[in-house]
Amino acid sequence: MKLDFVRFFQACNPSKTLVVGDAEDRKYYIDFSKVRGARIIEELGRTITRLSPDQPTCQLFTGHIGCGKSTELLRLKAELEQQAFHVVYFESSQSLDMADVDVTDILLAIAREVSQSLEAIKINLKPGYFKTLFTDISNFLLTPIEVSEIQFSTGIANITTRTKDSPKLRNQLRQYLEPRTNGIIESINNELFKPAQDLLKKHGKKGLVVIVDNLDRVDNSIKPSGYYQPEYLFVERGEQLNQLNCHVVYTIPLVLIFSNALGRLTNRFGVDPKVLPMVPVQQRDGSECYEGILRLQQLVMARAFPGVDWGISQNLITEVFDNSDTLKQLCLASGGHVRNLLMLLYRCLQREDPPISRECLDSVIRQRRNELSLAISLQEWDWLRDVAKHKDLRGQDGYQVLIRNMFVFEYRDYDGSWFDVNPILAEAKELVFG
Repeated sequence: MKLDFVRFFQACNPSKTLVVGDAEDRKYYIDFSKVRGARIIEELGRTITRLSPDQPTCQLFTGHIGCGKSTELLRLKAELEQQAFHVVYFESSQSLDMADVDVTDILLAIAREVSQSLEAIKINLKPGYFKTLFTDISNFLLTPIEVSEIQFSTGIANITTRTKDSPKLRNQLRQYLEPRTNGIIESINNELFKPAQDLLKKHGKKGLVVIVDNLDRVDNSIKPSGYYQPEYLFVERGEQLNQLNCHVVYTIPLVLIFSNALGRLTNRFGVDPKVLPMVPVQQRDGSECYEGILRLQQLVMARAFPGVDWGISQNLITEVFDNSDTLKQLCLASGGHVRNLLMLLYRCLQREDPPISRECLDSVIRQRRNELSLAISLQEWDWLRDVAKHKDLRGQDGYQVLIRNMFVFEYRDYDGSWFDVNPILAEAKELVFG
């Protein structure tokens, strides 16, 4: 079987998110739940499907950026749609400024995306509260908005587009909306979600699910209140995000899991956040994790020969690499981080056509190690050496930096979570010699 280099190159683009509901993308999908040590997506889905359709749920989902959260959430969307739920999935980063997000921004984004999704199936709702609100907002934004003549989602889009690139206008809008937050939530629930769900049931749907992706990417900057943005949104204002009367899944920054705000976060939402760990390439004791490496090899070969069974594609490894050890080294160097693996592979493909040589891979790894090392302070190297020795993260506020910058990865086994240094850094002289 001959490798289609152009298709393989395109399939390895690390910025591409697999849409598991798409038949072509599904050929590339590998289920890592068994080796990750947790069936997170099954848990999220079961929580939604096992309750009464009229009983809303709110769940939190996190993990390293690039570890596969979006792909898994899109799988959740596809599975819930198969069970007759109306699912609205959207990437918040497409409409919000991740450096400056407030609760009203998230609420308006949800209202817009749900309305747009409903309008696509000919369900047009125009909440009366928002009609008045749009009129008042248009007066000081100098943007005429006549909700009776346009779709509800377009009205919200006119406002958010006008303010996204203007911090001054955005602050003015927030000052106006802030004291009206509870009224906005009440309107979304009573004038949008309730009639929508009644109409969806007539369409044979079991309920409404909203999946808000990419909120884990909000900057860890300090808000005027003095709180860091993740804590401000999900802890100090979490109670309001938890008041929507439909099934909601929010992605949240991983840094919250390692902060002293975790207890308050759990109390606000009444649930423990679900964490998607890395695919293990080695065990806690340093020995190789055969099953994890195998699944990552399957991921690479599925990109090279989509739809081909592993029993066949494993015999085609030398079409892609000079030998099987090079593929194994790629998997080990990734640390089980899916986007890291694809990024390293993509860089190799930019340098030479398959079969990829070990020399090429080693060169790419060295380049990436140098890039990461330049960003690490002397104090952080001390913390990294401690992580490498103890496989633990507790006791240092600075570890939040290590997690956020992907210098350290989280894994799970039967004894719970453990941590290790990103394998790319394993041979850095600062880590080895101190």
